[in-house]
Amino acid sequence: MDDALERLRLRERELEAEIARLRVQRDAMTRRPDSGQRTSAASPDLLFTAAEKTRMPMIITDPNQPDNPIVFANRAFQDLCGYDADELLGRNCRFLQGEGTDRAEVARVRDAIAARRDVVVEIVNYHRDGSAFRNELYVSPVFDADGQLVYFFASQLDVTRFRTEEGRFAESEARYRTLFDAIDAGFCIVEMRFDSDGRPVDYRFLEVNPAFERQAGLGDVIGEWVSDVIPGLEPRWLETYGDVALTGRPARFESGAVSLGRWFDVHALRVGEPVQHRVAILFNDITERREAETVLRATARDRTTERDLVWRASRDLLVICGFDGIYRSVNPAWTEMLGWPADALVGSRFDGFLHPDDVAAASAAFARLTEGGILDNLDVRMRTADGDVRWVSWNAIPQGDHFYAAGRDVTERKILEDQLRQSQKLEAVGQLTGGVAHDFNNLLTVIKSSTDLLKRPDLPEERRQRYIGAISDTVSRAAKLTGQLLAFARRQALSPEVFDVARSVASVADMVGTLTGARIQVQTKVDPGHAPDGAPLTCLVDADPSQFDTALVNMVVNARDAMDGEGRLGIRVSRALAIPAVRAHPRIRGDYVAVSVSDTGSGIPPDVLERIFEPFFTTKGVGQGTGLGLSQVFGFAKQSGGEVVVESELGHGTTFTLYLPRVRGAMATQAALPEPAPLADGHGTRVLVVEDNLEVGAFATQALQELGYATRWVTDAEQALQALGQAPAPFDVVFSDVVMPGMNGIDLGHAIRARHSGLPVVLASGYSHVIAEQGTHGFELLRKPYSVEDLSRSLRRAVELRGASVREG
Repeated sequence: MDDALERLRLRERELEAEIARLRVQRDAMTRRPDSGQRTSAASPDLLFTAAEKTRMPMIITDPNQPDNPIVFANRAFQDLCGYDADELLGRNCRFLQGEGTDRAEVARVRDAIAARRDVVVEIVNYHRDGSAFRNELYVSPVFDADGQLVYFFASQLDVTRFRTEEGRFAESEARYRTLFDAIDAGFCIVEMRFDSDGRPVDYRFLEVNPAFERQAGLGDVIGEWVSDVIPGLEPRWLETYGDVALTGRPARFESGAVSLGRWFDVHALRVGEPVQHRVAILFNDITERREAETVLRATARDRTTERDLVWRASRDLLVICGFDGIYRSVNPAWTEMLGWPADALVGSRFDGFLHPDDVAAASAAFARLTEGGILDNLDVRMRTADGDVRWVSWNAIPQGDHFYAAGRDVTERKILEDQLRQSQKLEAVGQLTGGVAHDFNNLLTVIKSSTDLLKRPDLPEERRQRYIGAISDTVSRAAKLTGQLLAFARRQALSPEVFDVARSVASVADMVGTLTGARIQVQTKVDPGHAPDGAPLTCLVDADPSQFDTALVNMVVNARDAMDGEGRLGIRVSRALAIPAVRAHPRIRGDYVAVSVSDTGSGIPPDVLERIFEPFFTTKGVGQGTGLGLSQVFGFAKQSGGEVVVESELGHGTTFTLYLPRVRGAMATQAALPEPAPLADGHGTRVLVVEDNLEVGAFATQALQELGYATRWVTDAEQALQALGQAPAPFDVVFSDVVMPGMNGIDLGHAIRARHSGLPVVLASGYSHVIAEQGTHGFELLRKPYSVEDLSRSLRRAVELRGASVREG
């Protein structure tokens, strides 16, 4: 028993020695910091030393102290959180948490510490600067040899970047997958297989998108080899993909797969590691496009052939010309039509082959083309190689820096048009001649009958005066008829001056009631509009006021006759900014005074409307009109720089509108001298008569002599200047005809003004294109046929005007 007891005591001592040894060994491995030690300064303690040396952030807390404070933090942890050791030690690590920290993860850590067990969590902590980071935290308890909890050891790992990269990768993967599934193009990733010599012999489908089957016509190919899926696939496909896999050079090409009966547009590039021999393939089925291109090429080839045939076979001139005016290409028709070889044309300017008179019109059309306009039906004359000309009508369309033009030979058409115009002129002349002959025969009949009756002996004085009066009236009617004809021909001698149309219309309106009768209601309206400043515009025109009044009366009479004596007649004065297109003339912009005369009559039929301005054309009965009233309106409008436009509708009336150019300024005012008395004694006034017609010259000199004038008659301007050159000046006034051989009356008047300043000149003319076009140049004008009274009055007025100017001077 004692022995046994002794053995037990020995065993107890051995165990105590073992326990002591183990405690020493434990103390050598794990030791708390010395009293006052708060940093991780070098320590023999293995745990603290290892924690200090590792690059992983680590802390140690002491659960045996209140609130489990941090008692150790290595340099890596300080760098991670940004706090120094003095700011960490003695504090619970919860101060590193913040609003972004998940409370559930915090609870897991708290529960593990309470249970003294390991825990791994991913928790959001905050740096000293307030920025957050994701911390993968591993906490483990440390026990002593007696099983007592000594510390909690915690390692840290900043996984922010990894989680961010994971998120980005996941997001990229999601985008890739969305794109992969959504694109219309076929997509697949294949793995190439090579033989021992490095030649590509096959490839396997690793991944395909939903569009793959639609584009390639193949389904369920993942994991399959292409040799099994598409037997007989052309080797060029394997060679191309094999080169991409080996070299990494992407390939873009179009090719057909005979086995599939399709054409593909393919883009291939290497993916993954080179040793994987993987190729990504993006492709589209372009079979329909290729077929369409084939048809298009064939069509284009056919059209090119057709175009070349048209270019060579066309009888019209075809040309491509640059905006620099240089011919780039011409067709063979140039040689056939104009005789110019192509090498003489290409490189030459377009205006080098034009008639000189047509260069301006062609240059204006060329300018419109360079601005993007289209040229339609420009008729110009082209020179031929043999020196002749041909009329060519051109049409052109601009394109880029050049234009295409086609010219058609219209020479024959021009000849026919000229012949037609000549025929129309002859017809008009015939109609005019017939009308003139008819009216003048009537007038001559009255004159002839009256002169025959005057020859009878013992004719009573009363009847003799009646016949003389008839002759005088008939001559006046003949003069009026001649004036109307000259008005239509725009050859009448006008006396233009600036006057107010509104006032003239108001003056004529006072007598319109007498012309129209009581059953026609007359309305007059003046609406000239307003200027930008609000002031009313004037209705001033520069024209012959007496001819204007005549034109207005003619339109009013025409309107009266159209209403059969009953209806409404309106006269309106307004401003117009353009003359509408009429009688093949384009619209003309400008500033015009428009005088409109409207009626509620029966209207004018379309076939008659085209002829209403022709002289002697009338729809009235015999004896009701000469057909010259509207001709006078037409001629006056044209000669005054305006136009007359007619609008009519059967059963609803007609409107005539006279357009005259509006002028700015004021009306001219002249002091009116009293009109000389007719047939007054000349009191010896000396008159030089210049008249080449012997009968007229003899009549004028004889008539003036009977009135007491002293006269000398010469037959041309040269003789007149010689007579005036005699000293002293022998004449008080010169009376000259306008139309004479050699120097005309206008030129003679200018010469007299230059050589004999102040000597009055009176001109006489029945017709002169010079006066019609240029005016009287300030000379007194006596219109033929003139009476003795008119002649005497004109000469006396000229002399009196000279005397008045001398007195004022």
